[in-house]
Amino acid sequence: MIQLRTEDVAATRAVAAAVADLVRDGDVILLSGDLGAGKTAFTQGFGAALGVEERITSPTFTLVHEYEGRLLLHHVDVYRLEEAGEVFDLALPEMLDDGGVTIIEWGDLIVPELPRDYLDLRLSLGDITEGQDVRKIDVTAVGSAWTARSASLIAALRSWAEVQD
Repeated sequence: MIQLRTEDVAATRAVAAAVADLVRDGDVILLSGDLGAGKTAFTQGFGAALGVEERITSPTFTLVHEYEGRLLLHHVDVYRLEEAGEVFDLALPEMLDDGGVTIIEWGDLIVPELPRDYLDLRLSLGDITEGQDVRKIDVTAVGSAWTARSASLIAALRSWAEVQD
């Protein structure tokens, strides 16, 4: 696991841009964390790095947005699903087969329904004494596709890595 710290929304978006530089067609990225922890801000930075020109907004009520960029970006929010099996109602398996990159907000809720390879990012609010815009991001490569890119991921995210004692 890589532990990151960002000081503001711009830095969270910059982390996302660094990750976007490493993605491949068919990749899945899970975003989880508290409300307001920066999941949509992350996706905005990610999309901008892919060349998405359209405004990226949270798909909380529509559940899925798609954006054109260097790769097709599927932006999914499963917060409102009542059970993991409802991902089939969203046509998630077909979406994953269509190619592009799929970012799933609240993705930890549907892990059993996902492919074996994904990048897991858990965003959390920093301690109140650290400042209101501080975010902590735990990044975990799951499966062989992302594990094979671990060294590149570590190098790309080095600027935001938390110092370990």
